[in-house]
Amino acid sequence: MVKTIDGRKFQKMIILGADNLSSYADYVDSLNVFPVPDGDTGTNMKLSIQSGKEEVVNNSNDHIGEVGKVFAKGLLMGARGNSGVILSQLFRGFSKHIEGEEQIDAKMFASAFQAGVKTAYKLVIKPVEGTILTVAKDAANKATELAEDTDDVEVIMDEVYKEAMASLKRTPDLLPVLKEVGVVDSGGQGLVYVYEGFLRALNNQELDIDQSIANFSEDGKVDTDSFVNDEHDFLADFMSTEDIIYGFCTEFMVRFQDGKKPFDEEEFRNDMGEFGDSLLVLSDDEVVKTHVHSEHPGQCLTYAEQYGEIIKIKIENMREQHREVLKKQQDKELNKKVDFAVIAISMGDGISEIFKGLGVTHIISGGQTMNPSTDDIAQVIKKSGAKKALILPNNKNIIMAANQVDSVVDAEVEVVETKTIPQGLAALLGYNPDESVSVNKESMTQMMEDIQSGSITNAVRNTTIDGVDIKEGQFMAIQEGKIIKALDQIEDTLKHLLDEMIDEDSEIVTIISGEEADSGVTERTRLYIEEQYEDVEVEIHKGRQPVYPYLVSVE
Repeated sequence: MVKTIDGRKFQKMIILGADNLSSYADYVDSLNVFPVPDGDTGTNMKLSIQSGKEEVVNNSNDHIGEVGKVFAKGLLMGARGNSGVILSQLFRGFSKHIEGEEQIDAKMFASAFQAGVKTAYKLVIKPVEGTILTVAKDAANKATELAEDTDDVEVIMDEVYKEAMASLKRTPDLLPVLKEVGVVDSGGQGLVYVYEGFLRALNNQELDIDQSIANFSEDGKVDTDSFVNDEHDFLADFMSTEDIIYGFCTEFMVRFQDGKKPFDEEEFRNDMGEFGDSLLVLSDDEVVKTHVHSEHPGQCLTYAEQYGEIIKIKIENMREQHREVLKKQQDKELNKKVDFAVIAISMGDGISEIFKGLGVTHIISGGQTMNPSTDDIAQVIKKSGAKKALILPNNKNIIMAANQVDSVVDAEVEVVETKTIPQGLAALLGYNPDESVSVNKESMTQMMEDIQSGSITNAVRNTTIDGVDIKEGQFMAIQEGKIIKALDQIEDTLKHLLDEMIDEDSEIVTIISGEEADSGVTERTRLYIEEQYEDVEVEIHKGRQPVYPYLVSVE
């Protein structure tokens, strides 16, 4: 029986809750309803709660109120995406309720869950049932009910966990799209993993990770550590990441062996040249040292094995190195001093350049594939020294985190709630640096009202959404966040999307091509628009964004 919880016990609960969620983050990602290759609920929740955990570990205390305070602050600063922000608000309310308490009993433990739910529901303007909010609410109601009959905190946590699981199973009955796709709510699943960790800490148990779920990924592979990142700095100066044809810098030595194929340097050099470029071959009577940039390092090694024993292998991901170089360059830009900061979340260096040309002072890389945290955005404002700031999230999953920034910086901040890149670009046409942030927010919001947004991306699994049958590998046309068509050919999909978006009032169509765009498809689509819609002007930009081969706007 556990009658009270102090700061040390609560610290252990937080640590196990965070670690349990982190172990299953890939699985939670897989539950995202849209079958796009950017499911991020688990990742966002993991990064958010890990930020809170780090604060707790670095500020150990017997006083549970103090532990709750630093946990809530860490969660807020690390909050990413809607799921991460809602998680932070659940524990903000929880921690505020126990503030000032050295330890808490069962009744206060139960009422703290209710306080968390109340705070989280206030955050969401139109709460949707069948989500993490519902799971949290049902679990908190169970805690309140039990607190009338027991003073055992362990019993309450056990039932909170069980009710959270039961509520999670009911989410498809409350949210039709979940039932249609055949999954439970991803945010709710993440919260269940947190509560499971809490329960194990109260039971003095270690985590019991189900590796078959923890190692889950869409392609059946387990995530591995990043390759070594010694910089190929010259790449950053002369090409974009997507221009790197041979992505792996492969170096190895072969020690010649009797019984193996006799070494002929000219033959070796010619054959190895078929695997890539930047080839360097140095040999003597005992070894050959090889350097080559290849897309398939394993093929290089397999070929070389016929001459002897492979030694001193080093393989480096040059695309990742290039991204790191670009990030360092971007970090320098993020430190730029300004009085009025205009911050845009952007994906793709081409899109970022367009944003800068329209008056954006600071770019934060992110979007569908990685949602920046509240602290990521706040740090840009702090380092810039700005007294006024406008934030363009350009993604609906970043708006909540952006809206928290005003509470953690000493500056006047407004969020122009752009949900797409096209909306962000349109909004900037209403920006006037001589006006106040509030006036700018109003004018910029008006500028984006006449913009329609669309996109093309790949399906990563078979599913059915809103009556659209989708097969893995097909291209999906997405209009204003809704999948309207899935076809085998990207050109057919793009044309279908445009036909749906363009009407008699349309004047300008903008197509932003991504990393995986096909120049032939782009040009044929431009001609198609000019032939089919004579009064419509077409603009094409190279955005070089990942995941989405094409972004489209119609105004």
